[in-house]
Amino acid sequence: MLVRSSFVCYVAGLDRRTFIRALVLAGAGGFGPRTVRATVPERTVLEERELTVEGDRRLAHRALLLLPRKRPADAQLPLLVLLHGLGETGNEQLGIRAWVDRYGLASCYDRLVHAPVSRTLEHRNYLSDEHVRSLNQALHKQPFSGMALLCPFTPNVYRMPSRQQAVDRYAEWLETRLLPAVRARAPVSSDRKCTAIDGCSLGGYLSLEVFLRKPHLFGALGAVQGAIGASTAPKYAERVAKVLQRREPIATAIRLGTSTGDPYRKPNERLSAELLARGLENTLEVLPGPHNQPWLREIGTLSMLLWHDRAFARRGCGVR
Repeated sequence: MLVRSSFVCYVAGLDRRTFIRALVLAGAGGFGPRTVRATVPERTVLEERELTVEGDRRLAHRALLLLPRKRPADAQLPLLVLLHGLGETGNEQLGIRAWVDRYGLASCYDRLVHAPVSRTLEHRNYLSDEHVRSLNQALHKQPFSGMALLCPFTPNVYRMPSRQQAVDRYAEWLETRLLPAVRARAPVSSDRKCTAIDGCSLGGYLSLEVFLRKPHLFGALGAVQGAIGASTAPKYAERVAKVLQRREPIATAIRLGTSTGDPYRKPNERLSAELLARGLENTLEVLPGPHNQPWLREIGTLSMLLWHDRAFARRGCGVR
């Protein structure tokens, strides 16, 4: 997530206004290093497994795998790969646990499994009454099925001697080391249509970059408040279009999640529009709230999980 204001300078094409907004946000402590580690609920329906996989220690060699405790004995679980943000790139243990301990992954998963969903923050109205009703109506009609969740360490590729080479090596590690190790140790599907990638802030930028290098691995692509610049949106849309034109004719689901106070809102809105202009359907979700961890824990992560659950279901991938 956006913790240190210096990160904003790294994002290619970030305009001055977006830079200033992100700088103010970081100074206000939205994703600052003082963030208190959230308490993971005791009632969790997810089983945790920490993995160490052969790889370049300057990039990544660890991940956290979460599996539904209750699942059919013969289930081949759909898999969602989640890349974390900048604030946890300095420590592998913090990194692999960022989604669970800071971004609300386990608690949001529990809320969806144990619907109806309700607010968890008294003084922050990120979830309106109308949105709560809409969520619960959708969950009543089609309960949350669930999935396996893989949270690898996400490196700060901007500090590497060559950013592009670092992303190349990271994408290669995911394909040749991490995913095979996970599938060898857990009942996780190897089918592309049942595999997705998403990420938050820096992780959203990297989810795009990894997908562009390894589109044959993923049937769905997402970014939550992805840290891209407005000037790069047309370039990303063009690259995604070219990649998908070379693929077999299976639709790739795409979601861009942002918020009203997100400094990356306009770049993500522009990316959505540029994708549509090239004939690529995508979901753009703009929710009330800032670019911070309470927003993620309340609604950002929850909405992301529900969207991927539905995308998996449309492809015939599900836990039950």
